[in-house]
Amino acid sequence: MSSTRVPGLDQLVKYGWGVDRKLTQRGEERRTQLMEFAAARFASNGYHPTSVAEIVEGIGVGKGVFYWYFDTKEALLEAILADAQRDLRRKQRAAIADATTPMERIERGIRTSIQWSVTHTDHFRLVQFATTDERFAARVRKGQQVAVQDAATHLTDAMKEGEIPLGDAELLAQLMIGVHTYLVHQVVQGQVEVSDEVVDAAVDFCLHGILGPR
Repeated sequence: MSSTRVPGLDQLVKYGWGVDRKLTQRGEERRTQLMEFAAARFASNGYHPTSVAEIVEGIGVGKGVFYWYFDTKEALLEAILADAQRDLRRKQRAAIADATTPMERIERGIRTSIQWSVTHTDHFRLVQFATTDERFAARVRKGQQVAVQDAATHLTDAMKEGEIPLGDAELLAQLMIGVHTYLVHQVVQGQVEVSDEVVDAAVDFCLHGILGPR
């Protein structure tokens, strides 16, 4: 399904009136409102069936307001994915800021990632969709690569400190992220009811494997 465009919008973007301009506080709030409503609707009804008209009607504004902030529906989803990635990384940085050891950073990073994902299931669903669509898959892969590299850096530090055995840090990072992703997928599908005990078990498994806490 092709995205609807507003005549003359390319010219507006060309001369600095597009989505990259600096927004007022009210403008940021409106942009956030559009993104939050769209994320929920995309996640529940699907990206393709959801139209721009449905989004603007849902929050009671005209199409002109939508196109003031977003060039196309594709640009809207790209913004949602990018903002979600930035928010998760901000939460992770805050969580590990005062950690004193690599393993403490790893533990806090895993826990934060799981907790963020199970409280942002709409975004998780959208990431899963985006991996299947060539228009968005490259962005998702880039974000996944960054996550693996970040985790691998902490794992390498833990190896240097003698906290964990030497090994392939990138492979271990991929395995940890795989555990997190599968758990959240089960939560989204209603197969697992999230709780502190479930999150603790997932973190312990990532840190210690089937041997459990040491």
